[in-house]
Amino acid sequence: MSTAAPPGLMTAEESYEWANRPENADKWYELDAGRVVEMPSPGKRHGIACGLVARKLSAYLDARGEGYLCTNDTGLIVARGPDTVSGPDLMLYLEHQALEDATPHHADDVPALVVEAMSPSDSMGKTLRRVEQYLGRGVALVWVVEPEISAVQVFRPKEFPKVLDESDELTGNGILPDFRCRISDLFTVPKRT
Repeated sequence: MSTAAPPGLMTAEESYEWANRPENADKWYELDAGRVVEMPSPGKRHGIACGLVARKLSAYLDARGEGYLCTNDTGLIVARGPDTVSGPDLMLYLEHQALEDATPHHADDVPALVVEAMSPSDSMGKTLRRVEQYLGRGVALVWVVEPEISAVQVFRPKEFPKVLDESDELTGNGILPDFRCRISDLFTVPKRT
């Protein structure tokens, strides 16, 4: 991770405009306490892990008949003054929003669930700091997916985190009604037999 931005602090809105200039194309940025930080590309394993989780969550939303999923590191404003914008791997919202009504900028509304998948450049310390920011912003449920060890850490406000492995079942923890998925299913790429 390297800082790559003009000097001084920026707001979430200023950083969005700056990051979307033509000279910044093909780069990923977040905003940490007003300072723009360039993020590394996470790699294929990370992308597959995010896709597998997104598949399960999309099926859940389809069966539920309402809600939507944000992917591709959609910016979420987690703090103001100075502003911090993180790019969760996935954000799940339980209510309806028409695509044409969604802001083209960073999300300011709080999702029901945030999912972070660990990538080779992530440290657990950095990831736990992000989890604290999400919970502090009001996110009710955070999953940290760890593809290297086929495990998921589950975080909720004012509760000790739980670590689930392939023999466990992941539930919506009272936040996502009726959601259930075996952890092993989150790490299994479909294969024709």
